[in-house]
Amino acid sequence: MQPPTEKLDPGVVRTALILIVGAMAVVFDTTIVSVALHTLAERLDTSVTTIQWVTTGYLLALGIAVPLSTWGLQRFGGKRLWMFSLAVFLAGSIGAALAWNVGSLIGWRVVQGIGGGLMLPLMTTLIFQAAHGRSLGRLVTYVALPALLGPILGPLVGGAIVTHLSWRFMFAVNVPFCVVGLLLAQRYLRLDEPAAERPKLDVAGLVLIAPGILLVLLGLANAGSAAGFAHPDVLVPLVAGVALLTTFIGYALRKSHPLVEIGLLAKRSVASSSAVLFFSGFSLYGAMLLMPLYYQGVRGTTSLTAGLMLVPQGVGALLSRTVVGSNVDRFGARAIALAGFAVVAAATVPFALAGPHTSAWSLACWMVVRGFGLGAVTMPVMVAGYIGLDKQQIPHSSVLTRTAQQIGGSFGTAVLAVILAAATTAHESVADAFHVAFWWSVGFSAVAVLLSLWLPGAQQAPEPAPAPPARN
Repeated sequence: MQPPTEKLDPGVVRTALILIVGAMAVVFDTTIVSVALHTLAERLDTSVTTIQWVTTGYLLALGIAVPLSTWGLQRFGGKRLWMFSLAVFLAGSIGAALAWNVGSLIGWRVVQGIGGGLMLPLMTTLIFQAAHGRSLGRLVTYVALPALLGPILGPLVGGAIVTHLSWRFMFAVNVPFCVVGLLLAQRYLRLDEPAAERPKLDVAGLVLIAPGILLVLLGLANAGSAAGFAHPDVLVPLVAGVALLTTFIGYALRKSHPLVEIGLLAKRSVASSSAVLFFSGFSLYGAMLLMPLYYQGVRGTTSLTAGLMLVPQGVGALLSRTVVGSNVDRFGARAIALAGFAVVAAATVPFALAGPHTSAWSLACWMVVRGFGLGAVTMPVMVAGYIGLDKQQIPHSSVLTRTAQQIGGSFGTAVLAVILAAATTAHESVADAFHVAFWWSVGFSAVAVLLSLWLPGAQQAPEPAPAPPARN
């Protein structure tokens, strides 16, 4: 028997929309700078290697702050932590918009990353806690909205700003989102009290996990820029980071109240969701590296045009919200993710065959299909990570799945950047190099199809209670 359709609680929907307003600024900011690095290097009179830290520093700070969200939620309560995190991100955005040199810009981007790293897992936690485990499939259509729109609209907005406005607007554009988000949160979010026994910060766990995540992300970022993994600046941080994370896993499994409950990975729902989210980084973020580069390098478009060419993928992702969200509870995460990854793989094949003169309209249509598949994947996999969890376990699952997704995105981007660089060296034609990279992206999506078999299936509805005997 399929679970009955429940009507979403208007209070839960309101909470979700309030949180999404602030989160949109964070997700956009993760991708908005990607098309503007060369312009920033010119305007600030620095090298591309140095300006890359505008993105790398932000992502590293984001990764370090994510594990702190669970402790902060228990220590200060959800509303207080949300408003603090949003205020930190607002301060970083204003500082970045007013930056006087490249060093100050990188520093303010780190401040942004700290605020964003607290906000992203906290948003998911607060929404799913408010829902009390009901109608998660329909609710995720709200939760997934920033994740679906950010990688698509971020480069578009960034390209438009670089083409027509000062680079400072790339960071100033966050200010209205943050201000409105703070006002709405202050007025409408319910003030939840911290835990009765306010937990102490697990300093030993933080000393292990924060630098571990930082070093892994740093090594992967260096791999993308160095066009290979066989470099000391890639291998040393990667090995050190993996060693620290392995040590943290052993430590957390022995400790009664660790910073992050690694033991949750023993649950199939959390482990499978984390694994699929990690590998989805190859399909989503890795391919998002290739798409604008293909349009600029092979078809000779501008940054703005390359951003515009990604809009059809965003349209497809939005279309998937209404179709998929209402059916996640009915069919389960496994079936929808399987179909979604298969669609992503099929819709990437045309790019592996495309040349400089392939019809732009044809590719745009395939982008819509690809976006639909990506949206179909994102929603059920997010839901899967919270199936069967109680209120105290939800924040820890948010950290685990968010970290897996972030590292997977960095890993997928680095691997495809290395593949593209190697193919460019091996082939005389730039188009042929992109063919190789896109075929690898198709293969990664095919592997994700197999991983999706591990996800939980449809949840059975409880049997109805027997009717009382009729009275004579």
